[in-house]
Amino acid sequence: MKRSLLIISVIVFSTMFTKTMSAHCEVPCGIYHDELRIELIKEHIQTIEKAMNQINEIQSSEIINYNQLVRWINTKEKHAELIQEIANQYFLTQRVKFANPSDGDKYKKYVSQLTYLHQLIVFSMKAKQSTELKQVANLNEALAKFEISYFGEDAHRHDLDGEHK
Repeated sequence: MKRSLLIISVIVFSTMFTKTMSAHCEVPCGIYHDELRIELIKEHIQTIEKAMNQINEIQSSEIINYNQLVRWINTKEKHAELIQEIANQYFLTQRVKFANPSDGDKYKKYVSQLTYLHQLIVFSMKAKQSTELKQVANLNEALAKFEISYFGEDAHRHDLDGEHK
């Protein structure tokens, strides 16, 4: 009885203080779904846009509902951080492959992907700092350009079995 209570206590305690990561693991398992990550980013951008519109609407009301205002601000910031996490943890550290300047077109593609991912990260930060819908447009544009660079002629897509398509 004491042993099972101890095990339960350890499990509860460890789950309370463990940070979970929603991005794909960093082990070379070969199971990637790049398209899903792009769709997730699109969903996060839409959520940021909705949050910005709600924040602006609440702030322009005669009576401001501060509880709702705070909830929308937190939502906007959370989804901006999730975009940054996908760009950093999934694409930059695991999927965008380093290329030497002597590699010509591979290097140009590498630099292009780095540029658009950096833009996604910066525009996500700017979306956290304001409610300017310009940042949503910037996020959408950077993501569209990254998609073209990433999935272009040399499609870097994997099916669920890890096979290169």
